[in-house]
Amino acid sequence: MNSTTTAAEMAAGISRRDIRFLVHDWLEVERLTEHPRFADQSRELYDEVLELSERIAAERFAPHNAKADANEPQVGDDGTVQLIPEVAVAVKAFGDAGLIGTAIDERVGGMQLPHSVGVASCAFFHAANPATMSYLGLTIGAANLLLAHGSDEQLETWVRPMVEGRYLGTMCLSETQAGSSLADLSTRAVRQPDGTYRLFGSKMWISAGDHELAENIVHMVIAKVPGGPPGVKGIGLFVVPRFLVNEDGDVGERNDIVLAGLNHKMGMRGTVNAVLGFGEGVHKPGGDAGAVGYLVGEEQHGLAYMFHMMNEERIGVGVMAAGIGYAGYTKSLRYARERLQGRAPGQKDPTTPQVPIIEHADVRRMLLAQKAYVEGGLALVLYASKLVDEQAVAGDEEARKRVSLLLEVLTPIAKAWPSKWCLEANNLAIQVLGGYGYAREYGVEQHYRDNRLNSIHEGTNGIQALDLLGRKVAMHGGAGFAALLEEINLAISEARSAGGERGALAEQLAAAVARLDGVTRLVLSQRDPQLMLANASAYLDAAGHIVIAWLWLKQFAVASRTTGDFSSGKQQAARFFFAQQLPEALIWLNLVESLDTSALDMRDAWF
Repeated sequence: MNSTTTAAEMAAGISRRDIRFLVHDWLEVERLTEHPRFADQSRELYDEVLELSERIAAERFAPHNAKADANEPQVGDDGTVQLIPEVAVAVKAFGDAGLIGTAIDERVGGMQLPHSVGVASCAFFHAANPATMSYLGLTIGAANLLLAHGSDEQLETWVRPMVEGRYLGTMCLSETQAGSSLADLSTRAVRQPDGTYRLFGSKMWISAGDHELAENIVHMVIAKVPGGPPGVKGIGLFVVPRFLVNEDGDVGERNDIVLAGLNHKMGMRGTVNAVLGFGEGVHKPGGDAGAVGYLVGEEQHGLAYMFHMMNEERIGVGVMAAGIGYAGYTKSLRYARERLQGRAPGQKDPTTPQVPIIEHADVRRMLLAQKAYVEGGLALVLYASKLVDEQAVAGDEEARKRVSLLLEVLTPIAKAWPSKWCLEANNLAIQVLGGYGYAREYGVEQHYRDNRLNSIHEGTNGIQALDLLGRKVAMHGGAGFAALLEEINLAISEARSAGGERGALAEQLAAAVARLDGVTRLVLSQRDPQLMLANASAYLDAAGHIVIAWLWLKQFAVASRTTGDFSSGKQQAARFFFAQQLPEALIWLNLVESLDTSALDMRDAWF
């Protein structure tokens, strides 16, 4: 955000100029139109969708963000979930605009735009009102899951109405006794003679799990089929709708799903978070107990299928975290420009006019840190989204496999890094506002509460750390990790050739990359899995900072081509990140390299 940015351009909470810079100047998304999948599209079309997204986000989503937070969903006397009316208006506006189908295939009614354009579109809504956007983000993920693994009949029955906005979707994984340990699920799916299944069990923490916002809710549920193999190999994936659908396509009788209760979280309060019971015999569709479910694919591949949605949602969590962090940054920046307090250092005359607090060095430090975090996080999730597009247009299987491996390595970072460091941006936004930062009227404390959930959503950051170090960097003989290092080293080589300040930044990054490579090799050589993973979270932080530094180096290069406040701001943020943040990665790598066992050694001496 620079001095020429208007309030209207920031109404959705995120910089229009930054989105365009990342999508067009840096990622050059319009080059995808050279491929048949996107051949009839153009940069102008992408800009129209982004402008439409920004307008709807500003007009329909942002105005009720605080109101939805203050008026949580409640169960009414009639047993239905009550939401403030603005939520339904916003969800309908999003659906009517066709934005659910932005990046979904034309064969089911979508626009089939690049995934990266779809994610950029969603970023406006996550910044404006992440709680309301959650109903729609989950629907997009459910639709894409069925597009990847569902039958043609399932696409027509469930996906097309979701794209039209008539149905909304969820994902149902967690259970009270299992949490993230999905091998311990107890929900079961019993085969029926007609090819359907009847589900019995309960699911916990179901975002958007029950509401009256749509004609139907399409639950994507994992459950075990009796007689199947133990553990995760016995898990199947099922479409379990709130209402059954008749042969003519109309919504029919209520499925045997009940709302057992609502959870009330510290943030994202406008999103219904439900406990659902399946097969409790309350509704008995067709006269029999059990929630009717429809198998997706094969019985024993359900968890693998569900990971398609989980990985998409993990990047979605990163987008949400970056958007919420961005919203706090813009508010604290505006406040710092307007709030008069104190005088310039050395100015002792009390009659001298006070200065805006942005003139104070420590306030600038906090603002610049926020900028580095939120713009770096947004760049990361858009880069990951562009990899999804590159998979779709890859010229051969080898190229597609390389992009897929690179995306797999980056996915835990794309989820965890923004959810930690864009939360820190929200923390700094509160600090910039001082006492006002804790007041609900100024909004930044809500952003902090909303963003705090993202380090838990879709697998905690600790799980992402275990996934990165315990699986992703070593998979396929380390091919994915090698692909990441190749991409980073290519940017380093280009920056070295350019010389000057860019070359100096490249040398600093090269040293950090070499250190990451060496420490990774050392840790992977350990035979004790517990020892190897004891400091996985520090490894994730280090790898994340190095990846963000790489992306800041790339942004620095693009920004250097032009002049003006925006380009200057990009370069300043890159300098700040290299000077004050990248060195932290080396400290974390020292910890990982030490193979410290203090956490493992702690047993029974807690009190």
